[in-house]
Amino acid sequence: MSKLIALTFDDGPNTDTTLDVLEKLKKYDVVATFFLIADAINDRSAESVKKAIAMGCEIENHSKTHSYMDQLDEQTIKDEIKYTSEKIFEITGRMPEFFRPPYINVNETMVQAIDLPFICGHGGRDWEPDCPTDERASLILNAVSDGSIILLHDMSGNDKTVAALDIIIPELQKQGYEFVTVSQIFIRKGITPTVHSGIVYSDVTQTIRFDDPNYEG
Repeated sequence: MSKLIALTFDDGPNTDTTLDVLEKLKKYDVVATFFLIADAINDRSAESVKKAIAMGCEIENHSKTHSYMDQLDEQTIKDEIKYTSEKIFEITGRMPEFFRPPYINVNETMVQAIDLPFICGHGGRDWEPDCPTDERASLILNAVSDGSIILLHDMSGNDKTVAALDIIIPELQKQGYEFVTVSQIFIRKGITPTVHSGIVYSDVTQTIRFDDPNYEG
C-alpha cells in the first residue's frame, strides 16, 4: 500500500500567497486541500479557488469569521458552518466534507452542532512570523508518517511557508510519499471519519477525543 500524506492550508483564499502555493504545487505535481474562511472570499480571491479546483485540489470549511467558536452559542456555530459551506458550493459545485476548527479550539457544543469530521494536522508553527523557513520544514518532516495530515497556512504574506514547500514536498517525495487530498487519504486508507465523536484528526487512524488527556492534536 502506498505511503500517503495530505497537505493542507488554512486561512485563504487570497490573490497573493494562495497563488504562490498553487505554483509550488504545480512545480512538484502534487495536490493539497484548502480550508477557507468565508469572509476572505470575494470575486478576486474566488478565482484562486477555481484555479485550485482545476488543479485537482480540494476545498473545505474553516468557518465564516475565524472566531473562537468554542465561545459561540450553538446556533451561531451552525450559521458559521452553513454560510461557509454554501459559499464554497457557489464556487466549486461541491459541499465541503470536512471542517478545521479555528485555532483548533473545540468544545462539546461544536462537536454536536457541526455535521462534519474535524481535522487538525501536524503543524510547523508557520502562523508565527518569526519561525524560520527551515524550522517550519523540519517540524513537519519530523512529525509526519503514513496517513498524516500536514497543517500549514496560505494567509496573505506567509512567504516563509511558500519557501518551506521547496523543502517539505521534495523530501517527502524522496521518502516515497504520495500527496493526496483529505477526502482521498481517508478513502485510500479505507477509514470512514467520524462525525459528532469529538475526534480531531491529525492522522487517519486517530481515535482519541479532543478532551482526552492523551490527545495531542
